[in-house]
Amino acid sequence: MNLPTSWQAAKIYQIIDDIVGGGTPSKTNPENFKGNIPFMTVKDMRGRLITDTIDKISEDALQNSAATLVPPDTLVIATRMALGKISKTTQATAINQDIKAIYPSNGVEKSYIEHFWRYRAQYIESIGTGTTVKGIRLEDIRSLSIPIAPSNEQRRIADKLDRVLARVGAANEHLSRVAPLIKRFRQSVLSSAMSGKLTEEWRQINNEFQEWKSTTLSKSAKFIDYRGKTPTKTQQGIPLITAKNVRQGFLSHEPREFINPSDYEKWMTRGLPEPGDVLITTEAPLGNVTLIDWDYKFALAQRLICLHFSKEILGKFAAFQLQSPNFQRALNTNATGSTVTGIQAARLKELEIIVPSLEEQSEIVRRVEKLFAFADRLEERLSQAQAAVQKLTPALLAKAFRGELVPQDPNDEPASELLKRLQESRTESAKPRRAHKPRARKAP
Repeated sequence: MNLPTSWQAAKIYQIIDDIVGGGTPSKTNPENFKGNIPFMTVKDMRGRLITDTIDKISEDALQNSAATLVPPDTLVIATRMALGKISKTTQATAINQDIKAIYPSNGVEKSYIEHFWRYRAQYIESIGTGTTVKGIRLEDIRSLSIPIAPSNEQRRIADKLDRVLARVGAANEHLSRVAPLIKRFRQSVLSSAMSGKLTEEWRQINNEFQEWKSTTLSKSAKFIDYRGKTPTKTQQGIPLITAKNVRQGFLSHEPREFINPSDYEKWMTRGLPEPGDVLITTEAPLGNVTLIDWDYKFALAQRLICLHFSKEILGKFAAFQLQSPNFQRALNTNATGSTVTGIQAARLKELEIIVPSLEEQSEIVRRVEKLFAFADRLEERLSQAQAAVQKLTPALLAKAFRGELVPQDPNDEPASELLKRLQESRTESAKPRRAHKPRARKAP
Protein backbone atom coordinates (compact mmCIF):
# COMPACT_ATOMS: atom_id res chain seq x y z
CA MET A 1 0.00 0.00 0.00
CA ASN A 2 1.34 3.43 -0.94
CA LEU A 3 1.08 5.65 2.14
CA PRO A 4 1.48 9.43 2.38
CA THR A 5 5.08 10.47 2.99
CA SER A 6 4.30 11.56 6.55
CA TRP A 7 2.86 8.15 7.42
CA GLN A 8 4.71 5.03 8.54
CA ALA A 9 3.90 1.30 8.38
CA ALA A 10 4.09 -0.26 11.83
CA LYS A 11 3.02 -3.19 13.96
CA ILE A 12 0.49 -3.02 16.76
CA TYR A 13 3.12 -3.81 19.40
CA GLN A 14 4.98 -0.63 18.41
CA ILE A 15 2.07 1.67 19.30
CA ILE A 16 0.62 0.13 22.47
CA ASP A 17 1.93 0.02 26.01
CA ASP A 18 0.09 -3.10 27.09
CA ILE A 19 -2.52 -5.76 26.31
CA VAL A 20 -4.28 -7.05 29.42
CA GLY A 21 -6.51 -10.11 29.69
CA GLY A 22 -9.01 -11.20 32.31
CA GLY A 23 -10.70 -14.25 33.77
CA THR A 24 -13.94 -15.62 35.20
CA PRO A 25 -14.76 -16.02 38.89
CA SER A 26 -15.76 -19.49 40.02
CA LYS A 27 -19.36 -20.21 39.10
CA THR A 28 -19.65 -22.83 41.84
CA ASN A 29 -20.01 -19.97 44.31
CA PRO A 30 -23.26 -18.08 43.54
CA GLU A 31 -22.14 -15.20 45.77
CA ASN A 32 -19.50 -14.30 43.19
CA PHE A 33 -22.23 -13.07 40.84
CA LYS A 34 -24.25 -11.08 43.37
CA GLY A 35 -22.17 -7.91 43.41
CA ASN A 36 -22.42 -4.59 41.59
CA ILE A 37 -19.20 -4.64 39.53
CA PRO A 38 -20.00 -4.90 35.80
CA PHE A 39 -18.50 -8.15 34.44
CA MET A 40 -17.97 -8.16 30.70
CA THR A 41 -18.04 -11.14 28.33
CA VAL A 42 -18.10 -11.26 24.53
CA LYS A 43 -21.92 -11.38 24.69
CA ASP A 44 -21.87 -7.80 25.99
CA MET A 45 -20.05 -6.48 22.91
CA ARG A 46 -23.23 -5.50 21.10
CA GLY A 47 -22.15 -2.02 20.04
CA ARG A 48 -19.41 0.53 20.04
CA LEU A 49 -19.90 1.48 23.68
CA ILE A 50 -20.36 -0.91 26.61
CA THR A 51 -22.88 0.90 28.79
CA ASP A 52 -23.96 -2.15 30.78
CA THR A 53 -23.25 -5.85 31.13
CA ILE A 54 -25.43 -8.90 31.58
CA ASP A 55 -23.57 -10.08 34.69
CA LYS A 56 -22.28 -8.33 37.81
CA ILE A 57 -19.68 -9.71 40.22
CA SER A 58 -18.72 -9.01 43.83
CA GLU A 59 -15.56 -7.36 45.12
CA ASP A 60 -14.45 -10.71 46.58
CA ALA A 61 -14.96 -12.37 43.19
CA LEU A 62 -12.78 -9.72 41.56
CA GLN A 63 -10.02 -10.05 44.15
CA ASN A 64 -10.00 -13.85 44.15
CA SER A 65 -10.10 -14.54 40.42
CA ALA A 66 -8.25 -13.66 37.24
CA ALA A 67 -10.94 -11.13 36.29
CA THR A 68 -9.38 -7.74 35.55
CA LEU A 69 -10.98 -4.37 36.26
CA VAL A 70 -10.35 -1.89 33.46
CA PRO A 71 -11.12 1.84 33.75
CA PRO A 72 -13.72 3.78 31.75
CA ASP A 73 -12.83 4.68 28.15
CA THR A 74 -10.73 1.53 27.66
CA LEU A 75 -10.57 -0.24 24.32
CA VAL A 76 -11.52 -3.91 24.62
CA ILE A 77 -11.29 -6.53 21.87
CA ALA A 78 -12.75 -10.02 21.55
CA THR A 79 -10.02 -12.65 21.29
CA ARG A 80 -12.39 -15.59 21.15
CA MET A 81 -15.70 -16.27 19.35
CA ALA A 82 -16.56 -12.80 17.98
CA LEU A 83 -13.14 -12.03 16.49
CA GLY A 84 -12.85 -8.57 14.97
CA LYS A 85 -15.16 -6.95 17.53
CA ILE A 86 -13.94 -3.92 19.44
CA SER A 87 -15.76 -1.76 21.98
CA LYS A 88 -15.05 0.91 24.54
CA THR A 89 -16.03 0.84 28.21
CA THR A 90 -18.07 3.70 29.68
CA GLN A 91 -17.45 2.70 33.31
CA ALA A 92 -14.99 0.62 35.31
CA THR A 93 -15.65 -2.93 34.10
CA ALA A 94 -14.20 -6.35 34.85
CA ILE A 95 -13.31 -8.46 31.80
CA ASN A 96 -13.10 -12.21 31.33
CA GLN A 97 -10.54 -14.39 29.55
CA ASP A 98 -12.11 -13.99 26.09
CA ILE A 99 -11.49 -10.23 26.10
CA LYS A 100 -8.31 -8.17 26.08
CA ALA A 101 -7.91 -4.51 27.02
CA ILE A 102 -5.64 -2.45 24.76
CA TYR A 103 -3.72 0.55 26.11
CA PRO A 104 -2.34 2.78 23.30
CA SER A 105 0.95 4.58 23.79
CA ASN A 106 1.16 8.33 24.30
CA GLY A 107 0.68 10.08 20.95
CA VAL A 108 -1.53 7.31 19.51
CA GLU A 109 -5.20 8.24 19.21
CA LYS A 110 -7.46 5.66 20.84
CA SER A 111 -10.30 6.10 18.33
CA TYR A 112 -7.80 5.73 15.48
CA ILE A 113 -6.98 2.20 16.68
CA GLU A 114 -10.66 1.50 17.24
CA HIS A 115 -11.59 2.42 13.66
CA PHE A 116 -8.60 0.52 12.30
CA TRP A 117 -9.72 -2.60 14.16
CA ARG A 118 -13.13 -2.42 12.50
CA TYR A 119 -11.46 -1.82 9.14
CA ARG A 120 -9.45 -5.04 9.57
CA ALA A 121 -12.21 -7.04 11.29
CA GLN A 122 -12.65 -9.50 8.45
CA TYR A 123 -8.91 -10.21 8.28
CA ILE A 124 -8.67 -10.55 12.07
CA GLU A 125 -11.47 -13.10 11.97
CA SER A 126 -9.71 -15.00 9.17
CA ILE A 127 -6.48 -15.48 11.15
CA GLY A 128 -8.29 -16.97 14.12
CA THR A 129 -7.43 -20.55 15.01
CA GLY A 130 -9.53 -23.37 16.41
CA THR A 131 -12.22 -25.73 15.15
CA THR A 132 -15.39 -25.35 17.21
CA VAL A 133 -14.65 -21.85 18.53
CA LYS A 134 -12.03 -19.62 16.94
CA GLY A 135 -9.56 -17.59 18.96
CA ILE A 136 -6.70 -15.26 18.13
CA ARG A 137 -3.27 -15.46 19.71
CA LEU A 138 -1.66 -12.47 21.41
CA GLU A 139 1.38 -12.70 19.14
CA ASP A 140 -0.91 -12.39 16.12
CA ILE A 141 -2.49 -9.29 17.63
CA ARG A 142 0.87 -7.72 18.40
CA SER A 143 2.24 -8.43 14.91
CA LEU A 144 -0.80 -7.02 13.09
CA SER A 145 0.31 -4.38 10.56
CA ILE A 146 -1.15 -0.88 10.92
CA PRO A 147 -0.50 2.31 8.91
CA ILE A 148 0.35 5.10 11.33
CA ALA A 149 -0.50 8.70 10.56
CA PRO A 150 1.02 11.66 12.43
CA SER A 151 -0.63 12.18 15.83
CA ASN A 152 -2.54 15.31 14.76
CA GLU A 153 -3.78 13.60 11.61
CA GLN A 154 -4.88 10.59 13.64
CA ARG A 155 -7.16 12.90 15.59
CA ARG A 156 -8.52 14.48 12.42
CA ILE A 157 -9.19 11.08 10.89
CA ALA A 158 -10.85 9.74 14.05
CA ASP A 159 -13.01 12.86 14.42
CA LYS A 160 -14.17 12.75 10.81
CA LEU A 161 -14.91 9.03 10.96
CA ASP A 162 -16.88 9.57 14.18
CA ARG A 163 -19.00 12.23 12.50
CA VAL A 164 -19.52 10.53 9.15
CA LEU A 165 -20.10 7.02 10.51
CA ALA A 166 -22.62 8.44 12.98
CA ARG A 167 -24.56 9.74 9.98
CA VAL A 168 -24.22 6.35 8.28
CA GLY A 169 -25.58 4.71 11.42
CA ALA A 170 -28.49 7.15 11.50
CA ALA A 171 -29.24 6.42 7.84
CA ASN A 172 -29.25 2.69 8.59
CA GLU A 173 -31.61 3.24 11.50
CA HIS A 174 -34.01 5.30 9.39
CA LEU A 175 -33.97 2.69 6.62
CA SER A 176 -34.62 -0.11 9.11
CA ARG A 177 -37.92 1.57 9.99
CA VAL A 178 -39.18 1.45 6.41
CA ALA A 179 -39.64 -2.33 6.07
CA PRO A 180 -42.17 -2.53 8.97
CA LEU A 181 -44.05 0.41 7.41
CA ILE A 182 -44.30 -1.43 4.08
CA LYS A 183 -45.49 -4.55 5.90
CA ARG A 184 -48.17 -2.52 7.69
CA PHE A 185 -49.15 -0.99 4.36
CA ARG A 186 -49.75 -4.47 2.90
CA GLN A 187 -51.78 -5.47 5.93
CA SER A 188 -53.82 -2.29 5.66
CA VAL A 189 -54.51 -3.01 1.98
CA LEU A 190 -55.72 -6.52 2.82
CA SER A 191 -57.89 -5.25 5.67
CA SER A 192 -59.45 -2.65 3.39
CA ALA A 193 -59.96 -5.24 0.66
CA MET A 194 -61.67 -7.80 2.92
CA SER A 195 -63.88 -5.22 4.64
CA GLY A 196 -65.25 -3.94 1.33
CA LYS A 197 -63.74 -0.46 1.64
CA LEU A 198 -61.28 -0.97 -1.19
CA THR A 199 -64.06 -1.56 -3.74
CA GLU A 200 -66.76 0.62 -2.18
CA GLU A 201 -66.61 3.17 -5.00
CA TRP A 202 -66.42 0.39 -7.60
CA ARG A 203 -69.71 -1.09 -6.28
CA GLN A 204 -71.47 2.25 -6.62
CA ILE A 205 -70.21 2.86 -10.16
CA ASN A 206 -71.09 -0.69 -11.29
CA ASN A 207 -74.40 -0.91 -9.40
CA GLU A 208 -73.06 -3.92 -7.54
CA PHE A 209 -75.46 -4.51 -4.66
CA GLN A 210 -74.93 -8.21 -4.11
CA GLU A 211 -74.25 -8.81 -0.43
CA TRP A 212 -71.13 -10.64 0.59
CA LYS A 213 -71.78 -14.14 1.81
CA SER A 214 -70.13 -15.76 4.81
CA THR A 215 -69.12 -19.39 4.73
CA THR A 216 -66.51 -21.75 6.18
CA LEU A 217 -63.43 -23.26 4.61
CA SER A 218 -64.95 -26.75 4.87
CA LYS A 219 -67.94 -25.64 2.76
CA SER A 220 -65.94 -23.73 0.19
CA ALA A 221 -62.78 -25.76 -0.34
CA LYS A 222 -61.55 -29.32 -0.68
CA PHE A 223 -58.73 -30.12 1.76
CA ILE A 224 -55.72 -31.96 0.33
CA ASP A 225 -53.86 -32.96 3.46
CA TYR A 226 -50.65 -34.99 3.61
CA ARG A 227 -49.94 -34.40 7.28
CA GLY A 228 -48.99 -37.36 9.42
CA LYS A 229 -46.78 -38.87 6.74
CA THR A 230 -43.13 -38.33 5.86
CA PRO A 231 -41.91 -39.28 2.38
CA THR A 232 -38.47 -40.72 1.71
CA LYS A 233 -36.30 -37.87 0.49
CA THR A 234 -33.68 -38.10 -2.25
CA GLN A 235 -30.90 -35.88 -3.58
CA GLN A 236 -32.82 -35.18 -6.79
CA GLY A 237 -36.11 -36.02 -8.43
CA ILE A 238 -39.56 -34.48 -8.04
CA PRO A 239 -39.60 -31.32 -5.84
CA LEU A 240 -41.05 -31.76 -2.36
CA ILE A 241 -42.84 -28.66 -1.07
CA THR A 242 -42.63 -28.35 2.71
CA ALA A 243 -43.80 -25.75 5.23
CA LYS A 244 -40.31 -24.22 5.06
CA ASN A 245 -40.88 -23.34 1.40
CA VAL A 246 -44.19 -21.57 1.94
CA ARG A 247 -43.58 -17.94 2.87
CA GLN A 248 -46.22 -15.27 3.32
CA GLY A 249 -47.42 -14.55 -0.20
CA PHE A 250 -44.81 -16.49 -2.17
CA LEU A 251 -43.03 -19.81 -2.54
CA SER A 252 -39.33 -20.07 -1.74
CA HIS A 253 -37.21 -22.62 -3.60
CA GLU A 254 -35.01 -23.05 -0.52
CA PRO A 255 -34.54 -25.52 1.04
CA ARG A 256 -34.55 -27.81 -2.00
CA GLU A 257 -35.87 -31.28 -1.20
CA PHE A 258 -36.97 -34.10 -3.51
CA ILE A 259 -38.62 -37.50 -3.67
CA ASN A 260 -37.92 -40.32 -6.10
CA PRO A 261 -40.10 -40.12 -9.26
CA SER A 262 -40.98 -43.80 -8.78
CA ASP A 263 -42.49 -42.94 -5.37
CA TYR A 264 -44.61 -40.04 -6.64
CA GLU A 265 -47.71 -42.05 -7.60
CA LYS A 266 -47.58 -44.04 -4.35
CA TRP A 267 -47.20 -40.88 -2.27
CA MET A 268 -49.67 -38.47 -3.86
CA THR A 269 -52.80 -40.56 -3.25
CA ARG A 270 -54.82 -37.98 -1.29
CA GLY A 271 -55.21 -35.57 -4.17
CA LEU A 272 -53.13 -33.60 -6.63
CA PRO A 273 -52.72 -29.83 -6.16
CA GLU A 274 -53.46 -27.66 -9.20
CA PRO A 275 -52.51 -24.14 -10.29
CA GLY A 276 -54.93 -21.76 -8.57
CA ASP A 277 -55.04 -23.81 -5.35
CA VAL A 278 -53.85 -22.27 -2.09
CA LEU A 279 -51.24 -23.65 0.31
CA ILE A 280 -51.41 -22.80 4.01
CA THR A 281 -48.97 -23.90 6.70
CA THR A 282 -50.53 -25.35 9.85
CA GLU A 283 -47.51 -25.14 12.16
CA ALA A 284 -43.86 -24.13 12.32
CA PRO A 285 -44.67 -21.59 10.95
CA LEU A 286 -48.42 -21.18 11.33
CA GLY A 287 -50.46 -19.31 8.74
CA ASN A 288 -48.11 -18.73 5.83
CA VAL A 289 -50.12 -18.64 2.62
CA THR A 290 -49.21 -18.82 -1.05
CA LEU A 291 -51.06 -19.35 -4.31
CA ILE A 292 -49.95 -22.21 -6.55
CA ASP A 293 -49.08 -20.34 -9.73
CA TRP A 294 -46.63 -22.85 -11.19
CA ASP A 295 -47.41 -25.88 -13.34
CA TYR A 296 -44.56 -28.30 -12.68
CA LYS A 297 -45.12 -31.59 -10.85
CA PHE A 298 -44.42 -31.54 -7.12
CA ALA A 299 -45.17 -33.48 -3.94
CA LEU A 300 -46.54 -32.17 -0.66
CA ALA A 301 -45.01 -32.78 2.77
CA GLN A 302 -46.28 -32.39 6.31
CA ARG A 303 -47.36 -29.23 8.19
CA LEU A 304 -49.24 -27.70 5.28
CA ILE A 305 -52.62 -28.13 3.59
CA CYS A 306 -53.64 -27.50 0.01
CA LEU A 307 -57.06 -25.84 -0.45
CA HIS A 308 -58.91 -26.41 -3.73
CA PHE A 309 -61.68 -23.80 -3.75
CA SER A 310 -65.07 -24.07 -5.44
CA LYS A 311 -65.83 -22.21 -8.65
CA GLU A 312 -67.47 -19.41 -6.64
CA ILE A 313 -64.11 -18.34 -5.19
CA LEU A 314 -61.04 -17.20 -7.09
CA GLY A 315 -57.81 -18.73 -5.83
CA LYS A 316 -56.01 -15.37 -5.80
CA PHE A 317 -58.83 -13.79 -3.81
CA ALA A 318 -58.78 -16.68 -1.33
CA ALA A 319 -55.00 -16.40 -0.92
CA PHE A 320 -55.29 -12.69 -0.15
CA GLN A 321 -58.10 -13.31 2.32
CA LEU A 322 -56.17 -16.01 4.17
CA GLN A 323 -53.26 -13.55 4.55
CA SER A 324 -55.52 -10.77 5.86
CA PRO A 325 -55.23 -9.65 9.51
CA ASN A 326 -58.77 -10.80 10.40
CA PHE A 327 -58.23 -14.35 9.15
CA GLN A 328 -54.74 -14.55 10.69
CA ARG A 329 -56.17 -13.47 14.07
CA ALA A 330 -58.85 -16.16 13.84
CA LEU A 331 -56.19 -18.68 12.89
CA ASN A 332 -54.05 -17.85 15.92
CA THR A 333 -57.05 -17.74 18.25
CA ASN A 334 -57.93 -21.34 17.30
CA ALA A 335 -54.36 -22.59 17.41
CA THR A 336 -53.10 -24.87 20.18
CA GLY A 337 -49.73 -25.84 21.61
CA SER A 338 -47.13 -24.20 23.83
CA THR A 339 -43.72 -25.01 22.37
CA VAL A 340 -44.97 -25.25 18.76
CA THR A 341 -48.22 -23.51 17.89
CA GLY A 342 -50.41 -25.21 15.31
CA ILE A 343 -54.01 -25.64 14.23
CA GLN A 344 -55.92 -28.87 13.82
CA ALA A 345 -57.61 -29.51 10.47
CA ALA A 346 -61.03 -29.75 12.16
CA ARG A 347 -60.66 -26.24 13.57
CA LEU A 348 -59.23 -24.85 10.35
CA LYS A 349 -62.24 -26.14 8.44
CA GLU A 350 -64.63 -24.16 10.64
CA LEU A 351 -62.92 -20.81 10.15
CA GLU A 352 -65.09 -18.31 8.31
CA ILE A 353 -64.34 -16.51 5.06
CA ILE A 354 -66.36 -13.95 3.12
CA VAL A 355 -67.40 -14.38 -0.51
CA PRO A 356 -68.28 -11.37 -2.74
CA SER A 357 -69.42 -11.85 -6.31
CA LEU A 358 -66.85 -13.19 -8.76
CA GLU A 359 -66.77 -9.79 -10.47
CA GLU A 360 -65.94 -8.02 -7.21
CA GLN A 361 -63.41 -10.68 -6.26
CA SER A 362 -61.68 -10.05 -9.58
CA GLU A 363 -61.68 -6.28 -8.95
CA ILE A 364 -60.34 -6.76 -5.42
CA VAL A 365 -57.53 -8.95 -6.77
CA ARG A 366 -56.71 -6.36 -9.44
CA ARG A 367 -56.52 -3.51 -6.91
CA VAL A 368 -54.59 -5.48 -4.30
CA GLU A 369 -52.06 -6.62 -6.92
CA LYS A 370 -51.60 -3.03 -8.09
CA LEU A 371 -50.99 -1.77 -4.56
CA PHE A 372 -48.73 -4.72 -3.75
CA ALA A 373 -46.72 -4.01 -6.92
CA PHE A 374 -46.20 -0.49 -5.57
CA ALA A 375 -45.04 -2.00 -2.25
CA ASP A 376 -42.69 -4.31 -4.19
CA ARG A 377 -41.11 -1.31 -5.91
CA LEU A 378 -40.66 0.40 -2.53
CA GLU A 379 -39.01 -2.74 -1.14
CA GLU A 380 -36.70 -2.91 -4.13
CA ARG A 381 -35.65 0.71 -3.67
CA LEU A 382 -35.23 0.10 0.06
CA SER A 383 -33.02 -2.89 -0.64
CA GLN A 384 -30.90 -0.83 -3.04
CA ALA A 385 -30.58 1.99 -0.51
CA GLN A 386 -29.61 -0.40 2.27
CA ALA A 387 -27.00 -2.07 0.04
CA ALA A 388 -25.55 1.34 -0.84
CA VAL A 389 -25.38 2.41 2.81
CA GLN A 390 -23.79 -0.91 3.81
CA LYS A 391 -20.94 -0.20 1.39
CA LEU A 392 -20.28 3.23 2.88
CA THR A 393 -18.60 2.13 6.12
CA PRO A 394 -15.96 -0.18 4.58
CA ALA A 395 -15.35 2.37 1.80
CA LEU A 396 -14.83 5.20 4.31
CA LEU A 397 -12.55 3.10 6.50
CA ALA A 398 -10.46 2.00 3.51
CA LYS A 399 -10.14 5.61 2.39
CA ALA A 400 -9.16 6.69 5.89
CA PHE A 401 -6.32 4.20 6.22
CA ARG A 402 -4.98 4.97 2.76
CA GLY A 403 -4.53 8.55 3.92
CA GLU A 404 -7.26 9.91 1.62
CA LEU A 405 -9.98 10.90 4.10
CA VAL A 406 -8.47 14.14 5.39
CA PRO A 407 -5.70 16.32 3.90
CA GLN A 408 -2.15 16.04 5.21
CA ASP A 409 -0.67 19.00 7.06
CA PRO A 410 3.05 19.58 6.31
CA ASN A 411 3.43 21.08 9.79
CA ASP A 412 2.52 17.77 11.46
CA GLU A 413 5.33 15.78 13.00
CA PRO A 414 5.91 12.70 10.76
CA ALA A 415 4.79 9.36 12.11
CA SER A 416 8.37 8.10 11.87
CA GLU A 417 9.35 10.56 14.62
CA LEU A 418 6.46 9.36 16.80
CA LEU A 419 7.51 5.72 16.36
CA LYS A 420 11.14 6.60 17.04
CA ARG A 421 10.20 8.37 20.26
CA LEU A 422 8.04 5.46 21.39
CA GLN A 423 10.85 3.02 20.68
CA GLU A 424 13.34 5.11 22.64
CA SER A 425 10.93 5.36 25.54
CA ARG A 426 10.41 1.60 25.48
CA THR A 427 14.13 0.94 25.33
CA GLU A 428 14.81 3.33 28.19
CA SER A 429 12.18 1.75 30.42
CA ALA A 430 13.59 -1.71 29.64
CA LYS A 431 17.15 -0.80 30.78
CA PRO A 432 18.08 -2.35 34.11
CA ARG A 433 18.65 0.30 36.74
CA ARG A 434 22.16 0.30 38.27
CA ALA A 435 22.06 -0.38 41.99
CA HIS A 436 23.59 2.27 44.21
CA LYS A 437 26.57 1.14 46.23
CA PRO A 438 25.74 1.52 49.92
CA ARG A 439 27.85 4.03 51.79
CA ALA A 440 30.28 2.67 54.30
CA ARG A 441 29.30 3.37 57.85
CA LYS A 442 31.67 5.60 59.77
CA ALA A 443 33.50 4.01 62.65
CA PRO A 444 32.29 5.22 66.00
